[in-house]
Amino acid sequence: MLKAVCLQHVPFEGPGAFAKSLAKRGVGLHSSLVPTDGLPHDAGDLLIVMGGPMSVNDSDKWIAEETAFIRSALLAGTPVIGVCLGSQFMAKALGATVRSGKALEIGMTPVRLTDAGKQDPVFGAGPESFDVFEWHGEVFELPAGCVPLAESDIAPLQAFRYGDRAYGLLFHLEMEEGGIDSLSQECAPDLIKARLTAHQVRSAALPQLPQLHQTADRLIGHLLTSAR
Repeated sequence: MLKAVCLQHVPFEGPGAFAKSLAKRGVGLHSSLVPTDGLPHDAGDLLIVMGGPMSVNDSDKWIAEETAFIRSALLAGTPVIGVCLGSQFMAKALGATVRSGKALEIGMTPVRLTDAGKQDPVFGAGPESFDVFEWHGEVFELPAGCVPLAESDIAPLQAFRYGDRAYGLLFHLEMEEGGIDSLSQECAPDLIKARLTAHQVRSAALPQLPQLHQTADRLIGHLLTSAR
């Protein structure tokens, strides 16, 4: 049986729709809340690195340890999905700079595929421009040797691919209704900074979630094919 490993950083940012895609394919899922539980023994057959309100530039010991863990998984060719903070971990692990963006990106945001993104086996199967769910203030440069997949007006790099089976996504394909409510409650100061309300974020996102979950499922399917 294949095993997916999920690195969480806060309890309210879990694998969401990714978990359902794994379950329907009979893939086991092991989650670790890294700041309190530490890292798992290995990265499994698929490593999923979730979001969180901290920064990969923080000085906590566990952040350096997780960066090294992710770097090892990437260099070993393990399929990886990095979401929001997770994508920033991937970028840092591959030697790129992570810095503050021009503004907070919260809620549904339009992104567009790059030329390489239009040829990508996962994103190339969908529209060239689409809305994604976001909740971040930091962005990253393109790591050396990686392919840029998507961009937005605020973040020139929204997604990248390392090799053919590691994806860094600044946005949340996996986000579910309960996750939106939890983020709005736990990260309420961000809403104030962005001049948004929880109701505005929720009402704009809910109709779009099924499409995001289709892409999430396509991504899981693609990476599990390469893991077998």
